[in-house]
Amino acid sequence: MFEVRVEVEFPAAHHLIGYQGDCARPHGHNWKMHVFARSHGLDSIGMSVDFRILKKSVKELVARWDHQDLNLLEDFKDINPSAEQIARLAYNHLTREIAVLNKGDHKVWIDRVAVLENDRCSATYLGESPRT
Repeated sequence: MFEVRVEVEFPAAHHLIGYQGDCARPHGHNWKMHVFARSHGLDSIGMSVDFRILKKSVKELVARWDHQDLNLLEDFKDINPSAEQIARLAYNHLTREIAVLNKGDHKVWIDRVAVLENDRCSATYLGESPRT
């Protein structure tokens, strides 16, 4: 099995509704997102997934959050923009995006997405992706 990882960064503000503490007030982070994709095999040129393609999908997703107040965006209208929720939303979106790369026996899937608020705090979402 092979695993690849791409990382992107984006600054954005948020606050946590219902939280009893400092994070209830608007504040910002220089978020980092690590996206891990896996495959059982390699394509005809010896790659599990092209880093460029994976990174493009991730960058397109976070571009709509870049320099935004996440609480004001449609993606977060029904959920708190916590690191956990951002990781799950990104995982679900990227899982749909990466599915178009699957051809024949060569399957690629998003294994997990980690979202870091800073170098000391992160949340990871591991979903139920197809492993065959």
